[in-house]
Amino acid sequence: MQLIGCLIAAGWAAAFPLVSDLPNQKQWGLIAAPAYALAGLLCLTLPRRYAARTAAAVALVGAVLVPLGLLALHGRHQSEVMVVERSAHLLLTTGDAYLPHPVVVTDYNPYLPAMALFGLPRQLLGDSTAFAQVAGDARIWFALTFFACLLGAWRLLRPSRDRAPLLPLAVLTASPLIALALAVGGVDLPLIGVCCLAMALAERDRTVGAGLVLALACTLKWTAWPALPVAVLLLWRLYGRRPAARTALIGTGVSVAVILPSVLTQGDALAEQVVRFPLGMTAIRTPAGSPLPGKVLAGFGPTGHAISMALMTVALIGVAIWLLARPPVSAIAAADLLAAGLAIAFMLAPAGRFGYLALPAVLVIWPRLAARRWSGRRPVVPGRVPDVPEPALPRG
Repeated sequence: MQLIGCLIAAGWAAAFPLVSDLPNQKQWGLIAAPAYALAGLLCLTLPRRYAARTAAAVALVGAVLVPLGLLALHGRHQSEVMVVERSAHLLLTTGDAYLPHPVVVTDYNPYLPAMALFGLPRQLLGDSTAFAQVAGDARIWFALTFFACLLGAWRLLRPSRDRAPLLPLAVLTASPLIALALAVGGVDLPLIGVCCLAMALAERDRTVGAGLVLALACTLKWTAWPALPVAVLLLWRLYGRRPAARTALIGTGVSVAVILPSVLTQGDALAEQVVRFPLGMTAIRTPAGSPLPGKVLAGFGPTGHAISMALMTVALIGVAIWLLARPPVSAIAAADLLAAGLAIAFMLAPAGRFGYLALPAVLVIWPRLAARRWSGRRPVVPGRVPDVPEPALPRG
């Protein structure tokens, strides 16, 4: 199985120099493909007790550390990294994170104000030395946030503390799903991490922590907003109204406090760049153009765009009804619901990338690895008396 996984990863990486028109992705493929092939060879030749760790280390170095280091040293990255670092510069110099009159596609900032935090290291360190060039790169901070959140979720969901998640985390990070995003851009990695952590905190009744983490998610990208009601319903199902209300108030209140200044000072720019631009409703089109169903429909003109939006809306209403009818009873079930809604939105949106699907994929995978179970059924919550009936949602 390990050998097959390495061969699939090697084939996936080897395709990028042939099919991608982005130089950074091509370079990643040229470096990562041999690393995955070598990892597969090690799985085949080394004793079983050494094979998995050695192969994971080789893949991690070859598919993540080497391409990321080379690209960072030369200041090469996808445009979203530049957008985040520029938004931090604008925030420090003008107090606003958005250019008021975008002219070209890279002038658009499709992220909410908190995303600018990841660009602050570049403003503080500059790029005059090799260390500053790498340490100030927003991709490094995207990755560190991702790792910290996944480690936190693992610690909360793990039924025992007898095993560190180093191998699972290394395998996940070295997989093409994460490695490519981390090396060339990585802007969605913090969102993946905070969503996983939020569901774990909710399952463990950490209401304040869950509220603050959800607020961070909801102020990074608008696609994280569904995480708030999912986590709140999980808390309500497990612990009752008060914990759920506390998390909802913290998450909503902090999010509003962070976003409101931009709404008041740059409301038009925020609506144009954060909402209309990702949905393909601006004169300048988003470069997110993978041939997903919604993008294909939108390619037929205004009618196709309207059909895409209508299908996405109907599908998301269906997921919302499912959520209310069968509220989640564990972090796994909550992550599954959130993953289903996001996958539908990404598939049917008028514009999108295959890379967006990393978020729902990790939401499905990581909580299961951490909890060591595949079912989304309710676990035994520490400190809870098993015979006490769980609170029910109000009817009517």
